[in-house]
Amino acid sequence: MGNILLETKHLKKQFGRSRVVTDVSLTVQKNSIYGLLGPNGAGKSTTLKMLTGILKPTSGEIFFDGHPWKRSFLQDIGSLIEYPPLYDNLTAYENVKVHATLRGLAHDRIEKVLKTVDMHHAGKKRAGQFSMGMKQRLGIAIALLNHPKLLILDEPTNGLDPIGIQELRELIKSFPQEGITVILSSHILSEVEQIADHIGIISGGRLGYQGEIDKEDDLERLFMEVVKSNREKDGGDQ
Repeated sequence: MGNILLETKHLKKQFGRSRVVTDVSLTVQKNSIYGLLGPNGAGKSTTLKMLTGILKPTSGEIFFDGHPWKRSFLQDIGSLIEYPPLYDNLTAYENVKVHATLRGLAHDRIEKVLKTVDMHHAGKKRAGQFSMGMKQRLGIAIALLNHPKLLILDEPTNGLDPIGIQELRELIKSFPQEGITVILSSHILSEVEQIADHIGIISGGRLGYQGEIDKEDDLERLFMEVVKSNREKDGGDQ
């Protein structure tokens, strides 16, 4: 357990009769980047929301740094799920300051996190005028305010142009050197292949594969095999 930061065991989430997450057992190493791959609607976002306390699992267990998950662990977790929580009429600095104040965090972190994501030169420009890439980076700055051990990013490159994707990729790759473990979800295989140390493939709410990235593997073939296998299991369950 010494090198494992986060582990889940047979996580499940149901909304009424609808099973969104059926069986997800993740193992995430410290100071690594874990890519959670899956098609749209696979259960990626729901899984990440359970890790951040937004949703409560129907059943299963979550362990953080070897201990059963509890809300106090959120002080060591940063996240950007869905859209960055920004105020369009405020500057980058003002946006981060609002979140620092709301969370009772020291304001001396503001400049630090803005520099980390290369947003310290944004000046008086309002967030409503930012590009999608700038908004994503600002959202990550807010997620970094509490100096988290774990950073969770849900589809972080969605809507970005090629330059924005490249900039964000390089930023994310730098985090393990700062002692930050990253879990990111995506349905874009090539993006995850370039950035992740380990991957998990989820389809139909099931984690069908988990392992270290091997540059010799055909990730697309592996992905399709897992998706097909999980769909066959779903058919057998009905």
